[in-house]
Amino acid sequence: MKIVMLGGTGAVGGEVLKALLARDDVGHVTALNRRMMETAHAKLRVQIVDVCEPFSYAQYLATHDAAICTLGVGQPSKVSREEFRQVDHDAVLAFATACRAASIAHFELLGSVASDPHSRNFYLKSKGELREAIAQLGFARFSCFQPSMLLTQTNRYGFSQGVMLAVWPILSPLLIGPLQKYRGVRVETLGTAMANNLFRTCIGTETHHWGDFTHLNNPQVPLADNQ
Repeated sequence: MKIVMLGGTGAVGGEVLKALLARDDVGHVTALNRRMMETAHAKLRVQIVDVCEPFSYAQYLATHDAAICTLGVGQPSKVSREEFRQVDHDAVLAFATACRAASIAHFELLGSVASDPHSRNFYLKSKGELREAIAQLGFARFSCFQPSMLLTQTNRYGFSQGVMLAVWPILSPLLIGPLQKYRGVRVETLGTAMANNLFRTCIGTETHHWGDFTHLNNPQVPLADNQ
């Protein structure tokens, strides 16, 4: 399989890339980045592009079987609404549109739990509108991953993230039933799940939450499709 990625230098994207490069059934991965990356691998092709301008990367999309987008602002609270919208909505939708025009069959998106186009929360509303817009593009298969708190190995953003990384693993087991989808997920688990999901036979639109991530990493456990 040939895969093109946008957002491969982020916390989740880096784990997706690592999982893909370790698979024998991956032909190559084209990473569209704003800057060079330290990862070097025979299967990895890095192209430096302007992630907000499709014309800078459209030429690299043809012949790929699937596309993955994990692009996003690391700390939405630290940027203006306009800046957040430009990256997390506009740039991602432009990438998806370009992939559809290049006849890529499967598109995977890193979204957010509780995203809703009708939400009063600007972040969740933007994420929900993005999901709906991509679903309308008509990919043969569209997979949207909607995690809650992302648990990283290191604290990247200071005090507030440090508190969340310490507290969330304690709170997660208390979230049961319908609240399970709000449990924190380690970026390694999520990244591997997104990579493994490419190799399932499925069509249409699917949404994956916390409970699905573990199943996708365990081939012995069947996964119920979320259409």
